[in-house]
Amino acid sequence: MNIIDLSQELDISMPTYSDDSKPVIEKVSTIQEDGYNETRLSIYSHLGTHIDSPFHMLSKGYSLEKFTIDKFVGNAFVLDISNLNLKCLEVKELEKYEKNISNCQFLIIKTGWSKYWGDEKYFIDFPVMTEESAKWLGKFSLKGIGIDAISVDPVDTIDYFIHKILFNNNMVIIENLTNLEKLPSEFIFSATPFKYKESDGSPVRAIGIIL
Repeated sequence: MNIIDLSQELDISMPTYSDDSKPVIEKVSTIQEDGYNETRLSIYSHLGTHIDSPFHMLSKGYSLEKFTIDKFVGNAFVLDISNLNLKCLEVKELEKYEKNISNCQFLIIKTGWSKYWGDEKYFIDFPVMTEESAKWLGKFSLKGIGIDAISVDPVDTIDYFIHKILFNNNMVIIENLTNLEKLPSEFIFSATPFKYKESDGSPVRAIGIIL
């Protein structure tokens, strides 16, 4: 068994939508002064490699703590579009992999955009699926969608149609994945969140398990 780390590292210099959403990582105790190390973390729920719950955008959607733990683990298929120079992932491209998608619980979309992590380009022109593609995916019994980009919607959206379509099919969304190039097309995916009340999202330690 081989385990691949699919999470970006939390750091005060990490890319975020705004400076206001930067994490605060403060050393409050040290071995030298207190006999132990302890750190205060102040982070937004949608920071770094993280998971979105339907409650993120649907007032009656499930929050993360309401799902059973198996919601966050399952068979995954990597859809590699990193060499296709796509702006939009359309249904005709998804249909080529219908059998693979029907047999998985998580669809992981590899755009190749994680290579721009830490660069301004990370927020620009990353491929996203169309609304029709999101609706098409709703016919499968998927637990969730993962992507190695900042969002499943265009960064300048104000409507978040893709998020909402997926959420209305009770899917979770995992964003800012990395190291997808180290995975085979099929593997076991895990992205377990913090458990807190009315959780709209949470940072995760996403991993890929290769059996």
